[in-house]
Amino acid sequence: MSKAQYFKSWISRFEWGIRVGLFLVLLSALMQFGMFALSQNYIISYLGAQPEDISFALLMTYAGIISILPVQFRFLRYFETRPYLLANIIAGIILNILCLNCNDLIFFFCIRFLQGIIVGNTAACILTLIFARLKTERMQAIGSAVFYGTILGNAVVIGLVGALVVNSTDWRQTYLVLIIFQVFILFIIFLMLKRLNGVKKYPLYQLDWQGTVIFSVAAISFAYTLLYGSKYYWFSDSRIRFATITGFLALSLFIYRQFTLKRPLIHLGILARKNVIIGLCFLAIYYGGKDTINLIYGYAGNILKWDPMEVMLLGCCNVAAMVISLTLSTRLMLARRHSARIYMVAGFLVMGIYNLWAYFIMAADLSFADLIIPVCLQGTASGMLFVPLITFIVSSAPPNTGTTGIVVAAYARFLTSLNAVAGFYNLQLYFNQYFKLGANTNLVPENDLLSEQVNQYKQLYTAKGFSAEQASSLASSALAQSIGIQSQLLTYRAVFMIVAIIMMVSMALVLFVPMLSKTYLHWNRRMFTQPEKGKS
Repeated sequence: MSKAQYFKSWISRFEWGIRVGLFLVLLSALMQFGMFALSQNYIISYLGAQPEDISFALLMTYAGIISILPVQFRFLRYFETRPYLLANIIAGIILNILCLNCNDLIFFFCIRFLQGIIVGNTAACILTLIFARLKTERMQAIGSAVFYGTILGNAVVIGLVGALVVNSTDWRQTYLVLIIFQVFILFIIFLMLKRLNGVKKYPLYQLDWQGTVIFSVAAISFAYTLLYGSKYYWFSDSRIRFATITGFLALSLFIYRQFTLKRPLIHLGILARKNVIIGLCFLAIYYGGKDTINLIYGYAGNILKWDPMEVMLLGCCNVAAMVISLTLSTRLMLARRHSARIYMVAGFLVMGIYNLWAYFIMAADLSFADLIIPVCLQGTASGMLFVPLITFIVSSAPPNTGTTGIVVAAYARFLTSLNAVAGFYNLQLYFNQYFKLGANTNLVPENDLLSEQVNQYKQLYTAKGFSAEQASSLASSALAQSIGIQSQLLTYRAVFMIVAIIMMVSMALVLFVPMLSKTYLHWNRRMFTQPEKGKS
């Protein structure tokens, strides 16, 4: 069988031209995550949504990605690459136009799910093109570094552009910027890729469409249950009961189909490998822990009242640290064939230090200089952990399972994001209530500090020309606001401490558990080998 020829002859000689082109095409799909992250507060006010609705919309996109991913690699062996990419970019433009004119929250959820499918289609196609340009030995490491690094960094890239737009015009104009960029990407695809690959097509034979639909139902049902459960008092509400039962039934049916079909979407036998389970557990811990960076961004925007551009500049520092760390760790792994354990220990250690640092410095008046070090530490830890964990999982899978390792890693990402979003949301509800109740117990007339603070507020408002009654009312409001801010800061600290403990325990497990301490990652054909008996 002839080797696939994806790129036109004029650009095949310019390796960096291909890299830049592929990066831009991938960015055009992933930017929809960054665009959504930037405009969340505006969507809340524009569509009348609640914070949990925004989280659900984000997870709907993830559900679309992981639902289409198992069949995606079959698509790429049937459809020609250039027409396939063009169709997905055009579909993405149409969906962004619909977002621009959407006034209904349910319809917006549906659009987000479809956008997830488009993102999954485009990202998987670009990942295939990246792998096609790399040597076999370096394929998993470099491909994973570029792909997952872009996933992390895209929110900041589009955020910088979006912040400029939001500060100068209507927030919906950010969608117009994205649409213009996607039109530009259409020309890049036309100029860079051949119309035909020259490879024999693999027919879409016995493709499990039903399994794809069943899995998407399960993913959406579990997302709804975990995000809205606390709001509706869990199983006392019929909606939560229905979503939970639907999710378990759909998941059970999906698992049954994968065991009984001749050509399943994923090979569940991969989960019988201990190293795959270990890798997935550590990947889940990493993904859950890294999301505390969103607490810092939320703190900067909501409590410190930073301009969106300042928040994005802080994000740029995080991405820069991540890129540097990712590049160095990948090069070292390729050049010196280091054990994955070294990077996992270092990564979890730095991630733990970052969370401890954030815990100790959290206050109501931090500056950019105060936050830059912990933010850069988080980026450094992400760069250390990305490639070793993904490569560990993929290379530990049996050879006959194909792309199941990548798909299962994506499933782990979805589940961890769901747990992180729902977990952080519920943790903040609990700790906020806990600290507010603690503060309210001290709101008594005998509290001299309280009386002094209220009098200061009254004097401040009286000096500004308010009457005594107005000053008293405003002083009470200011006191309530101050208690709310302090409760939120204490909540952030509690979450950072919990995650720091989890990171340190993970580091200790990697160091001291015998199975892990004897497990080495080598750059050979299988990528993963066990030490010979007698040498361990």
